[in-house]
Amino acid sequence: VQLVESGGGLVQPGGSLKLSCAASGFTFSLYTMRWYRQAPGKERELVAAIGSLGRSTYYANSVKGRFTISRDNANRTTYLQMDSLKPEDTAVYYCYAQREAIYWGQGTQVTVSS
Repeated sequence: VQLVESGGGLVQPGGSLKLSCAASGFTFSLYTMRWYRQAPGKERELVAAIGSLGRSTYYANSVKGRFTISRDNANRTTYLQMDSLKPEDTAVYYCYAQREAIYWGQGTQVTVSS
């Protein structure tokens, strides 16, 4: 089982990044997918979630209207489009899969700074 995140990096405030999470080793289309983030010295927090068919989504208040979660079940990938980025969005972003089992990715660093 693997969840591999990519797409992180350094971006200026107001900029955009798109994170990807490629899944393997389990039936991706049956799993709820989530993105979490953890900033230095802070607890890991839920950022966004998407149901197995992509019909239901959830966003933390802090990212609502700026981030968009999506998934492509045919390609076993989930995405997090992040727009209007702020310095407080700086964190390691983790992909998470849940059904009977729970899987985590290794994380990708997002840094928002001028």
